[in-house]
Amino acid sequence: QLRLVESGGGLVQPGGSLRLSCAAPGFTFDDFAIGWFRQAPGKEREGVSCISRSGGSTNYADSVKGRFTISRDNAKNTVYLQMYSLKVEDTAVYYCAATARRPRDGLASYEYVHWGQGTQVTVSS
Repeated sequence: QLRLVESGGGLVQPGGSLRLSCAAPGFTFDDFAIGWFRQAPGKEREGVSCISRSGGSTNYADSVKGRFTISRDNAKNTVYLQMYSLKVEDTAVYYCAATARRPRDGLASYEYVHWGQGTQVTVSS
């Protein structure tokens, strides 16, 4: 069973930056496309970004385009979500997810089979 572990969340002021990591210890990570999702209290889970197995293809939700960057280091079995210019509305629990299939656009949760436990990101002054 693929186990995903997120890290890097925390409290940051508006305009600040954070980098989230998603690791899969013990697995061949480049067999999987990876997506980042988030869920704020009282809201539905939202697709944030995704990256293909090789890292050559990425996609972003309109709400984060130009502020977030997804990348992966398959040698380290890790995917990163670099977040800049954070806003209060980015506050949520962030999850990474994996699929061995090729996602259609990668931002729909139904496309993913394996999920991490999430990491809290709080943007507040």
